[in-house]
Amino acid sequence: MNISSLPVLIQQMLEPEFYPHPVTEPIALIQTHISFVLLTGDYVYKIKKPVNFGFVDFSTLDKRKHFCYEELRLNQRTAPDLYLEVLPIVQRRDRVLFSPEAEEISVIEYAIKMRQFPQETLLINMFERGELTEKHLETLGKELAKIHANAPTNDYIRKFGEVARIRDAMNNNYRQTEKYIGLVQTPQQYQETRRYTEQFFEDNQEVFQQRIEKDKIRECHGDLHLKNVAFWQDKIVIFDCIEFNEPFRYVDFIYDVAFTVMDLESRSRKDLANAFLNTYLEHTGDWEGVQVLPLYLSRQAYVRAKVNSLMLDDSAISPEEKEKILPIASHYYTLAWEYTQPRQGKIILMSGLSGSGKSTIARYLSRKINAIHIRSDAVRKNIAGIDLYEKGSADVYTPDMTQKTYQRLGELGVMLAKQGFSVILDAKYDRLCLRENAINLAKENQLEIQIIYCNAPVEVLRERLQKRVGDITDAKVDLLASQLESAEPFSELEKDFVQEIDTTLGLEVQLQQF
Repeated sequence: MNISSLPVLIQQMLEPEFYPHPVTEPIALIQTHISFVLLTGDYVYKIKKPVNFGFVDFSTLDKRKHFCYEELRLNQRTAPDLYLEVLPIVQRRDRVLFSPEAEEISVIEYAIKMRQFPQETLLINMFERGELTEKHLETLGKELAKIHANAPTNDYIRKFGEVARIRDAMNNNYRQTEKYIGLVQTPQQYQETRRYTEQFFEDNQEVFQQRIEKDKIRECHGDLHLKNVAFWQDKIVIFDCIEFNEPFRYVDFIYDVAFTVMDLESRSRKDLANAFLNTYLEHTGDWEGVQVLPLYLSRQAYVRAKVNSLMLDDSAISPEEKEKILPIASHYYTLAWEYTQPRQGKIILMSGLSGSGKSTIARYLSRKINAIHIRSDAVRKNIAGIDLYEKGSADVYTPDMTQKTYQRLGELGVMLAKQGFSVILDAKYDRLCLRENAINLAKENQLEIQIIYCNAPVEVLRERLQKRVGDITDAKVDLLASQLESAEPFSELEKDFVQEIDTTLGLEVQLQQF
């Protein structure tokens, strides 16, 4: 890093004597396209760069002050232990220093003071050490579901879900990156990605309106990638929410979800992305939201490409660093384009008695083929309006509720498979009529369908059910006898679609054709 190319303020903030507290030397500096971040040991200080990219305007001191306080306010919702205060900075002769009591006329800059947590707890650093697991991403999915459930909305915020508003925000991204065509993205990528978004808006007007009507447009995070999440003190901490641009923060829930999914998939870990996505969907019941996921995956990849491109024009970033940025930007432009390419969807039915391992197989397979995994237990409780881990009353298990559950499973399967997703419908499907309905639905919509029948010896089923704890299903061992009695064998017609899996044996060989 060439220190002399940095602003004088930042040069002095890299000196230990600048701070009124002990620091860890050397002080680390992290740069983004819009900020300087200084890590001093116990505390982090963030300075906003005096830039105006259109989508973010920090060009005046008043604006930087305003957005410092906005960042503090917004991030104290999800990370109250991290975000501490905004500190004015003043000039005294040839030195700059913090001065909390400074008169506004003498302030030259503002800094956000944050508590520094161990950098090794950032999800990006855990990922790079090979320590980020499905369990971490499932925890993030559950935590984000809670945050979204409590996120504010109103008539003003909901308007940001209108197609015209979303289209305008995305077109701004395209306009701001035209200058990088031929440098880090090809003309073909640019044209086809932009054409896809236009067509998506035309084809999905009704979907966007439904998202507004169902209150899915709220004040969200807006920048939920691995560098903005930590697993600290045994809990997920989400920080660095977008403060500078309302259209980036007043968004569909799936906008937030797509950032994390894209970030993991960009690092060739679709399995981790799938664990996060399916956990979030199960805990929110928002499977309809997957309809807008492709658009937002492409958008988030394009944004990462854009912010890396903008750094190529930053005089505070060295030529050597810019050389490293070029392939990163190019990678994200390519990914944004890849998300726009057509895919062939299909439906996979799980079938088998309670304890046969259906959900274990479905979870394994969803990670392998990146499928949307929808469990009947979650759908049933979502329809009933009860918490996933709440035991359902007798009313939740009436024949009418069972019919509604399987009907919704079928509707979701067709809706998402028609959009190119592989969808695993995880239920007993132990009755001929239930399976025939699903097969007929797939045929009517010209969708491929497969049935995976999970089986194990009765004594194994009984043992698994007796040991089952901490799952959302209410099925226990006392139901096994009635299930064995009522289960109906596969017809000759169905057998063309069925693969039987012995869940006491290894899965890799049995599922290798997927």
